[in-house]
Amino acid sequence: MTDILKQVIGMDVAQKELVVSLGRMNSNLEPEIYAFKTFANKPSGFVALLTWVKKHSSPDLPVRFVMEATGVYHENLAYYLSDLGHQVSVVLPNKISNYIKTLEIQTITDKTASQAICQFGLEKKVNLWERPKEIFREMKQLTRERDQIIAERTVAKNQLHAEKTEAFPNPSSISRLKQRIQLFNTQEKEIKSEIAVIVKKDKELKERMDNVTTIPGVGHLTVAIVLGEASGFNLVKNKKQLVGYSGMGVREKQSGTSVKGKPRISKKGNRHLRKAMHMPSLTAIRVDEHFKAIFTRLVSKHGIKMKALVAVQRKLLELIFTLWNTNTKYDKDYFKKVAQQAAA
Repeated sequence: MTDILKQVIGMDVAQKELVVSLGRMNSNLEPEIYAFKTFANKPSGFVALLTWVKKHSSPDLPVRFVMEATGVYHENLAYYLSDLGHQVSVVLPNKISNYIKTLEIQTITDKTASQAICQFGLEKKVNLWERPKEIFREMKQLTRERDQIIAERTVAKNQLHAEKTEAFPNPSSISRLKQRIQLFNTQEKEIKSEIAVIVKKDKELKERMDNVTTIPGVGHLTVAIVLGEASGFNLVKNKKQLVGYSGMGVREKQSGTSVKGKPRISKKGNRHLRKAMHMPSLTAIRVDEHFKAIFTRLVSKHGIKMKALVAVQRKLLELIFTLWNTNTKYDKDYFKKVAQQAAA
């Protein structure tokens, strides 16, 4: 029998089930996917998964468990496997989707997705998953809760406006809506206070966040959202991966000379990151000459303000990543200095 070099479990993780495929790479460098099964996405399913893997894999080599970062559904399994000492890799969804495009897959199902993830793990070098720091997990939980509260408050405000404009407004309904809105306001303040407290406890984290907030339009709440959603950037290794994860990467359909679609952002990514960059981008183009110049140049080029604004959002997200990693402050004259040096 040909020697086995690598064993991988590819997992398509959903809310209630795990669709898994088991594969191996032999010394001829030919990937083989030879087993498939579905398990429940709960502790009993995790135990059954490991029993099945042990039965169908070689004991001479460790098995690498590869999964997508699918919202929060993969987290319990990743922690479970990591706690038991298994090799776990969590891959950004856009990397998997781009890889699937290179395969001859006619129909995407849970099974073919798990097979593609398995093959990706066999053919590519995937990094081991690092457990995110607890503080980033807390940031994610709190900022998402705040986002939900704001959405519910907006609904309540719209209902209040509609009630007030009726011919015969109901005083009791108006009173309850006002109380509900006040509750949402109070809860939002509580969440902001909790975020401030956990940041203050970590001196290094606070220093880095303070440096990042020197970017025009970027406040501590924005940084908390980005760090929480990106788990402190432990899933992304460069700016390109971060932009792809956010769904702000530009997608263009082009084939020969006959088919050419308009470039647009993919939106296949983390919507919380995209949403977090909207208000900062509006502030940046108003108060910072560099971002104002980018926005003006792009608008004059194609005349679409929203498209230009998204470009500024990408730049801001990349800048957050850079200043966080270098632990430096924003230099508003940096790009001017670079241009002067290039012209010299």
